[in-house]
Amino acid sequence: MPRLSASTTLAPHVKGPAYDRAVLKPGILHIGLGAFHRAHQAVYTDAALEAEFGDWGIVGVSLRSVDIVQDLAAQDGLYSVVARSAAGDDARVVGSVVRGLSGTGNQAEILSLLADPAIGVVTITVTEKAYGLDPVTGGLDRNHPSVKADLADPTSPSGVIGYLVEGFSRRHAAGLAPFTVLCCDNLPTNGRIVRRLVIEMAGSRDPALANWIAGHGAFPSSMVDRIVPAATDETRALAETLIGAEDRLALGTEPFMQWVIEDHFLAGRPKWEAGGALFVDDVEPYEKMKLRLLNGAHSLVAYLGQLKDLPFVRDVMAVPEYRALVRRHMAEAVKTLDPVPGIDLGRYMDELIERFENPTIAHKTQQIAMDGTQKLPQRIFAGAMESLAGGGDASSAAYVVALWIAYARKTAEINDPRAAELKAAAARMTADDPSAPFFAIPGLFPQALMENSAWRAQVNAELEKINAG
Repeated sequence: MPRLSASTTLAPHVKGPAYDRAVLKPGILHIGLGAFHRAHQAVYTDAALEAEFGDWGIVGVSLRSVDIVQDLAAQDGLYSVVARSAAGDDARVVGSVVRGLSGTGNQAEILSLLADPAIGVVTITVTEKAYGLDPVTGGLDRNHPSVKADLADPTSPSGVIGYLVEGFSRRHAAGLAPFTVLCCDNLPTNGRIVRRLVIEMAGSRDPALANWIAGHGAFPSSMVDRIVPAATDETRALAETLIGAEDRLALGTEPFMQWVIEDHFLAGRPKWEAGGALFVDDVEPYEKMKLRLLNGAHSLVAYLGQLKDLPFVRDVMAVPEYRALVRRHMAEAVKTLDPVPGIDLGRYMDELIERFENPTIAHKTQQIAMDGTQKLPQRIFAGAMESLAGGGDASSAAYVVALWIAYARKTAEINDPRAAELKAAAARMTADDPSAPFFAIPGLFPQALMENSAWRAQVNAELEKINAG
């Protein structure tokens, strides 16, 4: 089977780029060239280019991997996305990514692009742990490997914040306008967080640079949503059948996708609304909705699945008892939300259940369970704190925390930046207060939860039930 490339003739039922890729020039640098970006922002950009063509091609950067960059080059930047549901499979070939670069081999070129005025927007999807955020101070974690390295050698960055600061520094020195930074990761008020980290790192090397970024930069927040499992051989085989070419970058995903963006851009932007993106003045209500309803419920499903040896989200949802637990969690979490403009929250929760149940999506509970110390503070702890402050009992949140602790104790190799602390806590668990070592992990739980003895007793009671089961 020939490899997918610009010369591939697609089958009539497969949608391809409806614009001239030969004249497409880059205007976006994306950091974090993983599956989610390629099935989400790149798809929106594809639709934007079809609706209103412009110099908005994407240069994708993988800070660590070289393989994806090589595969993109071999396929002329093309890859397929298959939207899967019980109704059938819908394949499209995406053309908005014009090339890929790796931080391990193309650092100079990446920095050159960040300094290029043609790049108007830098988008980011690197997972929560990659930012080097100190959960206690809200600023930089100066012991984070990439933060530490980039503070020591700022002109040769390795982490996302270091690259942004060096890019800003080069523009500032050249008398150029800054680029817009658009974070697309699951952090609450993600634009404000990235702005704070960038300014702090910039201030460590040059206060004038920090002041320039603070006065002239733009860091809109955004909320993104699409379930994109890691690609498998099955995904690639399905795509090959549908498009009639070998595609090593093929992705399988759900039909649903959502992008809510604060409309604050310094030098224009693609017409992402053509793909369904929603531009708003304040993204925070949408972020909280997604983090607490979708992501919070996903964490429940993930730890339950890992404890019950159920490999996929759909497997957990197929058990009526577990499905009811997900419903219960959403019903508790929704009480902590403000009204969300244009969203019927009851319908949104119904849709989430349907999405989790999608029999064609093989979303691994192991994948969602990773990095719990980075995810649970905004997905579970924040809502629990608000629920308790408002007179609720936050019982489902206590259950999720108990599942997570049980998972940490059971799992030999935890994929988490604080894995050593988690294993040490698990080793110190006692029968009378088993959760205590986890609540003692510095900077993890909010003080209000640590001091709430009744809620902590709920966590211990749930742990006892889990152990008995």
